[in-house]
Amino acid sequence: MNILSINNLAKIGREKPLFTGVTFGIQEGEKAALIGRNGTGKSTLLATIAGVLQPDEGTVVINKEAGVSYLPQTPAFLPDDTIREHIFKNNSPKLAVIREYEEICEEMQKSSAVVSTGSATEISSGLQHRYDDIMHKMDVSDLWNYEAQISSILSTLGITDMTRRMGTLSGGMCKKVALAQVLVEDTKLLLLDEPTNHLDITTIYWLQNYLHDTKRSVLMVTHDRWFLDAVCTNIYELARNRLKLYEGNYSQYLEKKETEAEIEANTERRIESVLRFEREWLLRGPCARGTKIKARIQRDEQLINREKFKSDKGFTFEVKGKRLGGKVLELHNISKNYPKGYVSEQGGGESLPLASAALASSATPSPRGAAPKTPEYVPVINNFSYVFTKGQKIGIFGDNGSGKSTFLNIITGHLSPDSGSVVVGVNTKFGYYTQTPEFADTNLTVLEYIKETAEHMTLNDGKKEVSASRFLEEFGFEGKIQHSPVSTLSGGERKRLYLVRLLLENPNFLVLDEPTNDFDIFTMNILEQFLENYEGCLLLVSHDRYFMDKTVDSLFIMEDNGDISGFVGKCSEYIEYRDELKKSQQGDFKGEKSPLGEGVADKTGASGSERGLGSEGENSPTLANNQNPQKKKLSFKEQKEFQELNEEIPALEAEQKTLEEKMASSDFEEVRKAGERYKEIEAMLEEKYPRWEELAERA
Repeated sequence: MNILSINNLAKIGREKPLFTGVTFGIQEGEKAALIGRNGTGKSTLLATIAGVLQPDEGTVVINKEAGVSYLPQTPAFLPDDTIREHIFKNNSPKLAVIREYEEICEEMQKSSAVVSTGSATEISSGLQHRYDDIMHKMDVSDLWNYEAQISSILSTLGITDMTRRMGTLSGGMCKKVALAQVLVEDTKLLLLDEPTNHLDITTIYWLQNYLHDTKRSVLMVTHDRWFLDAVCTNIYELARNRLKLYEGNYSQYLEKKETEAEIEANTERRIESVLRFEREWLLRGPCARGTKIKARIQRDEQLINREKFKSDKGFTFEVKGKRLGGKVLELHNISKNYPKGYVSEQGGGESLPLASAALASSATPSPRGAAPKTPEYVPVINNFSYVFTKGQKIGIFGDNGSGKSTFLNIITGHLSPDSGSVVVGVNTKFGYYTQTPEFADTNLTVLEYIKETAEHMTLNDGKKEVSASRFLEEFGFEGKIQHSPVSTLSGGERKRLYLVRLLLENPNFLVLDEPTNDFDIFTMNILEQFLENYEGCLLLVSHDRYFMDKTVDSLFIMEDNGDISGFVGKCSEYIEYRDELKKSQQGDFKGEKSPLGEGVADKTGASGSERGLGSEGENSPTLANNQNPQKKKLSFKEQKEFQELNEEIPALEAEQKTLEEKMASSDFEEVRKAGERYKEIEAMLEEKYPRWEELAERA
């Protein structure tokens, strides 16, 4: 079934047409992507298809039975709306019923809580009647599977409190809520503009699998090449104001582009060969009276004025930076804690909590006569030590809120640890790319802003120089934009400009926090080539697995309890290892042998010292949390504890399954009790699983 039909679509930009003559269609179940350089009109095309923008020419026809859900780069919302109100805004009858069901369940929950305190005697008959009525509607419309899917999506995206106001959420959480809104809607066409921005790698991995498996059609704009490869079956490239289809995933697109470039280059050489002879003939001044001669002159003029083939040669460069000394950077037992309820991530979703806000929170007055409450603190970084050496390239892996940006801020001196020390080498010069770059004077032109740092960049050979203007061109700042004020740039353009200036400063220790957001694939290729040849140290936070794989060779893993462990290998290897470890743990609970064999040692993926970031030695820095590869044997007391856990965990899991059946009952009181017990067991298992893993490793 045809879901989407586009015919002769055109849109005019500020100075020239963004695209013209765009004609294509999307079939049911098709997964396609729009790619192209920044500024070519990808987001504009997607917004035009969604009906947010009106085309200057052409038509967009969406199948009436299909429906469309659109995720923009910067989702719009009403600050006073709750998360539930925002997610269920769609006019779908199914969603309306599920929303009513959720609201009534919440009211019943509150009423039950009141009953338990003794301040009320029973749930009102009106509320009970509404509950019975909505349960009947859910049964008649067969919405239980749909409701379960919605709950699963919300849970996976970390959306638990549906009563929070949209205006109180961070930018990253707003993006997650907007993504949830799109995914739960009962439509057959998804239009997604940069859906992976501000998501952590674990969530992106889940979204990748969801979009791959769904029967809905997908048209998206994304720069995540791994994501493109895994999800898309067709690639549409927007270039030179035209849209061109490449069948297959991103890897197949690259192969076809390479073949296409060779053909165009050969064609260009043949035309130039012909023109060399024709130019000589034209210079002799042929008489243009004859029809054949006129036609020949017109053909030559068309060849001379043709749109010439421009190959994407790329722009490779290596800077001549300041040499690192013997001491680069040392971290000695650093720790950082935040009050419970505050998040530690910056930019990629959450905002860095202010100390004053934390203190204000902890100083909340208690009821008269009661002792003041002591704030509960949660470790973000727990007693971590590390010694960096020359040329190390390390990526930081962790979920949103795990403390990645906090870690970078401590290293670069923007934030002090609660304990421990950071010792920076005399010759170490940081280049810190933050997610929210600041500009002192936005009235400067783009070129003036760059020239404040350097007029030219000296390359690694010490001989060749690249001008600031040329450097800007290679990062997408061409023509008039170089003479435009920084204030006129979009958020993505400002980030790109900030990166250009940072690289021109020639730092020897690069600290990059999500540098690929809002970059096109071509710009990311340039940055990758630079980082591959970079001789200084690199510490990188990125949600782009492809980018991480190409630029770093080991990882810091931010654990939930504040520990930081290490993994020698690429990001994709760690994800594979983690998946295998989960399977092996599930197998162990069932009495099966681990598929990883007997060498599985700890969460870092190490067997002995194989997976740690180096081993003990003069020039081999190690992770403080993983310094002891020799596991002590279990004591008698621990053996007994391990045996008890082997009995307790399966029993609790079995009880959970029984409770799941009870929660499907129409008796609300039974559902409530089962839900409370289920949460208790869940909390118990969360404590028992890590302890079982620890003992199992040593056993």
